[in-house]
Amino acid sequence: MNNKVIIDVLQGVARNKTPIWLMRQAGRYLPEYRSVRGGISKFLDLCYNSELSSIVTLQPIHRFGFDAAIIFADILILPHSLGIDVRFENGDGPTLETTRSEQELKKLKISNSNWQFERIWETVSLVKKNLPQHTTLIGFAGAPWTVATYMLEGKTGSSSNFKFSNNIAKTKPEFLDRMVDLIIEQTIYYLLGQIDAGAEVIQIFDSWAGILDYEEYKRFVEEPTKRLVFELKKLRPQIPIICFPRGIDKTLEEYMTNVNPDAISLGSNITMNHAKKLKESVVVQGNLDPIILTKDKEQIKNAVENILTNLAGKNFIFNLGHGILPETPIENVEFLVDLVRHYEKNSCNII
Repeated sequence: MNNKVIIDVLQGVARNKTPIWLMRQAGRYLPEYRSVRGGISKFLDLCYNSELSSIVTLQPIHRFGFDAAIIFADILILPHSLGIDVRFENGDGPTLETTRSEQELKKLKISNSNWQFERIWETVSLVKKNLPQHTTLIGFAGAPWTVATYMLEGKTGSSSNFKFSNNIAKTKPEFLDRMVDLIIEQTIYYLLGQIDAGAEVIQIFDSWAGILDYEEYKRFVEEPTKRLVFELKKLRPQIPIICFPRGIDKTLEEYMTNVNPDAISLGSNITMNHAKKLKESVVVQGNLDPIILTKDKEQIKNAVENILTNLAGKNFIFNLGHGILPETPIENVEFLVDLVRHYEKNSCNII
């Protein structure tokens, strides 16, 4: 047992304290973040400013005392490092220069030295120096499939139907295999640098894991992530890995068996019975619906108590089922943290 509760939980050690951190905990809902962001015109400029990114990473730790800090960056750092034009338009999400042909794929720059990665590694190092001793530092990257969808679509999310991604997965699987291989190679290098700079846990975000048919899912979601996790564990076996394959449900057990991460982060769509079953054999992280945090305190209390009553104890990290929403009131986050901190497992009550 050490003084980092998240590390203990990920290593299978039972703790009385339920660890808590939130995806996108550093961001627009915080006035101190908006103050920093207001002085920078482009989002990526903030990501690559190691001093300011380290400050932003630490802001929610100073305010809420979360048990983990996650590096302030973006999964699209990786395609940007390949020479792809990446832009974040105000209020409209990211847009990318697309990669849909062999010729475009060959143009991508594979390098063991690029300034984009070096800036993020510097941020990791700065945060590690200033992080409270009991707080875990989490590094991250996008899963191969999710990164590929951005490169194929140029834009993903609610305004995208993933037309190109689905079509290429079915009609040009060998081309997509080569793209995924390239992403895996670059991601391993990127994450090893984060670990060597001080990251103690790695989370792999697969935001669009659930959009493919089963056969394509196996080939382009599960198998590439399995390779990525295997290589990281081989090279840095001491580092726990959390996977977040958002949008899959029926295949979660199969995913866990084949990919073999140390923990699974659950989306808000996962039922409590399913989460309890998973928790019997693996650490689960989640899975409060971020929308709940924008509601009144009674709704928050009821939802949090349901999760804690069913999942608190060994093999559990409290988190959201996706990233915190920008409109989330700060007092609701404070209330959430207080609820989790004061939960008594034995009495099954929040006090």
